[in-house]
Amino acid sequence: MTAANLDHTHDPAAPSWVESANGHLDFPIQNLPFGVFQERIPAGLTGGEARGGTRIGDEILDLRALSRSGLLTGTALAAARAAAEPRLNELFNLGAGPRKALRIKLFQLLSADDGDREKLSSMLVPVRNAVVRLPMEIGDYTDFYVGINHAITVGTLFRPDNPLLPNYKWVPIGYHGRASSVHVSGDDFHRPHGQLTVPDNPAPSYQPCRSLDFELELGVWIGPGNQAGQPILIENAADHIAGYCLLNDWSARDIQSWESQPLGPFLSKSFHTTVSAWVITPEALAPFRAAMSRPIGDPDPLPYLDCADDQQAGGLDVQLEVLLATAAMRAAGVAPHRLSLSSTRHMYWSTAQLVAHHTSAGCDLRPGDLFGSGTLSGPTVDAYGSLLEISSGGRDVVRLPSGETRTYVQDGDEITLRARAERSGAASIGFGECRAVVLPAVVLGKTPSPDS
Repeated sequence: MTAANLDHTHDPAAPSWVESANGHLDFPIQNLPFGVFQERIPAGLTGGEARGGTRIGDEILDLRALSRSGLLTGTALAAARAAAEPRLNELFNLGAGPRKALRIKLFQLLSADDGDREKLSSMLVPVRNAVVRLPMEIGDYTDFYVGINHAITVGTLFRPDNPLLPNYKWVPIGYHGRASSVHVSGDDFHRPHGQLTVPDNPAPSYQPCRSLDFELELGVWIGPGNQAGQPILIENAADHIAGYCLLNDWSARDIQSWESQPLGPFLSKSFHTTVSAWVITPEALAPFRAAMSRPIGDPDPLPYLDCADDQQAGGLDVQLEVLLATAAMRAAGVAPHRLSLSSTRHMYWSTAQLVAHHTSAGCDLRPGDLFGSGTLSGPTVDAYGSLLEISSGGRDVVRLPSGETRTYVQDGDEITLRARAERSGAASIGFGECRAVVLPAVVLGKTPSPDS
């Protein structure tokens, strides 16, 4: 991404008349992500149909209301009408042009010197009065494995003599996940049951997972798709990416270890996946593009994955953080404990390479499809993106400020992922939280209560 991709919407000094946006850690006017929300009504329920919105500071600009306001024309109006729907698939199917046109108009309308403040103010919904929804109707979900440090560390745990399998540096490894189990941040879930084995008993038993883990990942939302049998060229692959989110690929490690041979994860990965609510657009992340880098001696990508522009600026420079707060910590008002501080710079393959590879055999992508990057760990324990790594497979104990200890996630624990993009000469932006609390396993034969 070069300076040609930057415009006035990236001006770090640009203010907004929405006061909470100025200096906001995640959602200043330079971000302007898209999402889906409903308004709360006094009883704590939600009222009205879900519709698209743009996050600006501590407010949400209602894009359905904006599309009916008379303040938009042309391509920006068409994009806003698409964004007014209960899911953003139609908006992102329009491609980069309409998305950019809407961003530019939103920036103008929300800038401090704009004259439509009074009219626009009536379209703002405070975040505290809204409930966010899953932004897309997800047709398919694919989880990749592009965090090379994670691959090496986990490989060392199980194959110390051969931690990184020979295909890793040639092909973006991935598997097909379960789209129906993807949930928006704030949706809590029950500890899963599954088949697992215990020491000294080779026969499996069916019981609640004992080794529940998180995985720190970048999510990639697909925009325009492709026809079946027509691969997307690497030179064009970035045009098919609508935006990014945080993604926690919750993993039942004990179930996973038993079921994964020979075909890979199944129920150990399909019970719950958490994504952050706001779609951070490629335009917002333009100042934070980075070169892809490979260690000297590693093979060059095969031609269908090799593009000079992508290698020069196809990466992202975003800081990633994992926080844990136990039930006791939250009750006592103890701040969440940081488990990890990592970065998207640890991706071995770019997001454009994932798109090109996914379609290279003829697979057709559709608007709203979701990719997970795989766990993005750094090379040291303070940057590991899973408890599997941090605890060395459950052998090492993590000590928390409350005096509690963890090897894996326990009931009542809240895991929160955060992201921050920072660079000199640019306004820093964030992704918002990707958060969920683990609830106790459901007692078999009983329906969980709405409050559980």
